[in-house]
Amino acid sequence: MAAPDLVQAKGLHLSLGSAPLFEDAEFTLHKGERAALVGANGAGKSTLLNMLAGLVAPDGGAIAFAAGTSVGLAQQEPDLSAFATLRDFAMSPSTPRHAGAPAHAAEAALESFGLLPNRPTSRLSGGEVRRASLARALAADADVLLLDEPTNHLDIAAIEALEATVLKARGASLIISHDRRFLERVSTTTLWLRRRRLHKLARGFAEFDDWAEGVEREEARALSRLETQLEAEEHWLRRGVTARRSRNQGRRRRLLAMRAERRERQAMANTPTAALQAARGAESARLVIEACDVSKRRDGRVLIKDFSLRIMRGDRIGIVGANGVGKTTLLEILLKRREADSGAVRLGENLELAYVDQTRAILNLGDTLQQALAPEGGDQVMVRGQPRHVAAYAGDFLFSRSQLRQPISALSGGERNRLALAVALAKPANLLVLDEPTNDLDMDTLDALEDMLATYEGTVLIVSHDRAFLDGVATQIVAPLGKGRWVESPGGWTDFERAFPATTAAAPVPAARVRQAREHAPARTTKLSFKQKRRVAELAALMPRLHDEIAALERTIADSDAFARDPGAFQAAASRLAAVRAEHDAAETEWLELELLRERLASQS
Repeated sequence: MAAPDLVQAKGLHLSLGSAPLFEDAEFTLHKGERAALVGANGAGKSTLLNMLAGLVAPDGGAIAFAAGTSVGLAQQEPDLSAFATLRDFAMSPSTPRHAGAPAHAAEAALESFGLLPNRPTSRLSGGEVRRASLARALAADADVLLLDEPTNHLDIAAIEALEATVLKARGASLIISHDRRFLERVSTTTLWLRRRRLHKLARGFAEFDDWAEGVEREEARALSRLETQLEAEEHWLRRGVTARRSRNQGRRRRLLAMRAERRERQAMANTPTAALQAARGAESARLVIEACDVSKRRDGRVLIKDFSLRIMRGDRIGIVGANGVGKTTLLEILLKRREADSGAVRLGENLELAYVDQTRAILNLGDTLQQALAPEGGDQVMVRGQPRHVAAYAGDFLFSRSQLRQPISALSGGERNRLALAVALAKPANLLVLDEPTNDLDMDTLDALEDMLATYEGTVLIVSHDRAFLDGVATQIVAPLGKGRWVESPGGWTDFERAFPATTAAAPVPAARVRQAREHAPARTTKLSFKQKRRVAELAALMPRLHDEIAALERTIADSDAFARDPGAFQAAASRLAAVRAEHDAAETEWLELELLRERLASQS
């Protein structure tokens, strides 16, 4: 017996201005179906998702739901400003087709993503906002689950936990994601939004590439047939047949229609793709980085213990691990931007570094795109030692000329990521460091980034949770084994998973930090002491100040000319940044413990 249909979409049409975004989109989602929705950035995937959620109305067509069907939505950038706490947000309905979640479900979902229910919604990071949105959608236990880039800012353990949740969901799911491994594991069907049309494959995303090649071959053959037909019609017209004669008017109209169709097909066939290339610096020494018996503790916890690593020219190192395990700390120790407690790090000669950190601190949100690419002014940017017009270089990263005067603050997450890559890759470098480079990138740009890294002649350090990306680019994986022990393993993520199955299977879940804070909370008491209450208030005031100072220091260090202008000030800023980060982490942990204690006491009273 076939599973019941939960959603039917017929003839959906939407235009942006005078240009159609998509036309005549039709599909059905039935109970138990998990559909991957793929397509280039700007194709309309999120808009289509918001249509199903009831947040956007189509210009034409209809969406029908089975009686009583509820819908939950996890957006990329939800607005939390109307909610005092994360609990309030997670209990609220994410779509007009759902009444919201009960308090216990909202709290459980938030804690599963390492978020405190009582935490204020102000001053959350982008990753925390994304996880809160995901928690709200899952807490709703809806019949139809709509997920827009759910794996961004999740570590591999959390992604795998999310996979298990989606696989066990009782209803239907429609998922937009750039995480190819995630889609391969959870999807049963694939929807491809391409050139204003929606194509459907009745198989999961693992079969997508072969099917897409077949679709593109058939479209190329159709264009070839149209060219042949058009050539014959134009030959007829050139022979002088009078178009004014009524019996030829229909043929002439067909000719004009064919010309219009050819222009449209050619325009759509020339869809731009990112042309990523890294500026080549001077050749580094064969030994790039050598770490010997490096150890690091933070807040009494061992992050790294007696770790040794030798990185040679041409290596592409993937650094993986749960959020908070110390990946960024290890990376900064390897780059000598942070001091180890013990051990030694030696850098090779002639290193030229290009660094894109997770916060994209290389960008100043107040600048325009042109100012970011050409900070000295003018319309030229030096790329691989050669001057290029800034508009042409921006075009390599899929930015139009009209966007050059657009402020960076107005860009989407994917656009900011592409711009950060453009700024970093223009600089001559032989050591490329990328911290979460795949966040918000579409699959075509991911493929271009993989191709660039595969041919890059320098050395690459990559922090990433994207398993397919790591399989495509990494020559070695560096990962934690627990209790401060780290290991280097040859190959990509799949090779590491095969070599250390127990480690990957036992990886911590997103709520590990919350559980750890509970375990270290003070013993049973009747209420918070006066001193503890005062400390909570102090920490609540201190953390925003530290957050702002970290952001300012990161902008200072990201300035490409800062070191040349004043090496001493640059080193002082780098040292201060490490100290402020440690202070912020310690304050956040202390605040978390006190809040958990207060919640526990309130529940017992």
